[in-house]
Amino acid sequence: MRAKALMTAAFLAVGVDSSEGAWAQDYVVAETPATLIKQVETLRTAGLHDRMGYEIIESLTTEIGPRLAGSAREAAAQDWAVAKLKALGFSNIQVEPFEMEGWARGIETAHVVGAAAQPLTITTLGGSVATPDGGITAEVARFDDLYQLEAAPDGSLDGKIVFIDLKMYKTQDGSSYGNTNYIRGNTPSVAARKGAVATLIRSVGTDSHRFPHTGGTRYADDVPAIPAAALSNPDADQLSRLLERGPVSIKLEMTPKSLGTVTSGNVIADIMGSEKPEEVVVIGGHLDSWDLGTGAIDDGAGIGITMAAAKRILDLGIAPRRTIRLILWGAEEVGLLGARAYAKAHADELANHVIAAESDFGAGRIWRFESRVGAEDLPLSGPFTGNCGLWALAWGRMKRAVAPM
Repeated sequence: MRAKALMTAAFLAVGVDSSEGAWAQDYVVAETPATLIKQVETLRTAGLHDRMGYEIIESLTTEIGPRLAGSAREAAAQDWAVAKLKALGFSNIQVEPFEMEGWARGIETAHVVGAAAQPLTITTLGGSVATPDGGITAEVARFDDLYQLEAAPDGSLDGKIVFIDLKMYKTQDGSSYGNTNYIRGNTPSVAARKGAVATLIRSVGTDSHRFPHTGGTRYADDVPAIPAAALSNPDADQLSRLLERGPVSIKLEMTPKSLGTVTSGNVIADIMGSEKPEEVVVIGGHLDSWDLGTGAIDDGAGIGITMAAAKRILDLGIAPRRTIRLILWGAEEVGLLGARAYAKAHADELANHVIAAESDFGAGRIWRFESRVGAEDLPLSGPFTGNCGLWALAWGRMKRAVAPM
């Protein structure tokens, strides 16, 4: 985490230079001044010898806890963020509220019925509708993946509960998550089109405990909305074994509900630029989390990393060339709503946004740096990664892998 925070701070302390603004295709980059290299080294040293990032995460997750989008706890997190930023020395702080549709979880149970009667551990997917009063009892139809479900004829699964049994595997770049996350978001609508009355997916995670992972799902406008839940990995294994022995029926009871219009918001703190204050560099993480945990990784880590990086720049006592804008996004988990609200509210200023970065991938050891910015426009990448004891290899439009020497 320290390395991530200082890397963020170092690149932002310099910024990206452009003679034509945010979307220019041709850049003129001067040789990196020695003074900038010295500032990077100062940031690096400070970042490697403090616990600020961790302390921010510990404070957020302990004092606030779960922060479901649009909930009272997310609002408390916004108040926490404003107070924390003030305590860290920031002065240009504001909260930009926006409206959204609220949702609450309710009760969630699943039981195998019949000769092999037993409970299964599930969690309702975010945004799911409820089961009817008394629940749903139906036969389970298992599919290896979403492609197999899509190949089933429309109406062929009338009255059944669809179970997608695709495992997520550990990959360093997180690519397996993308595949299983797609299933989580799209299975209910595909299954409803085939006639299903509910859906179950294998939990999107690589763990082997009976704690199912939540996450958002969504519904197409042209099909009925049906209940959607995730099974823990051991329970998905159990259901799969039962299905190998013959037909299985499950009773589902889920009572989530829509709360109507509620309020979320983005917390924003600016470090004003000295030469081009109207040009903006954005960093941040999302302040909301799901309701079943404290959101330490998703995305407390990003909050800690980017707040600590911004604080390190502030402590340099030297104003950056451009304004550095720290944004703690609201309602990210339910559809990037904070980002969408920001884009709408700042539509007239977006041309002056030079670059943006969000930290939302945990807090482990850095092993790769990747950007869509050209290598020639990141003059400090080599000196900085080298000074951090990292090696870098660039190709194409700045796809840079870094790892310990």
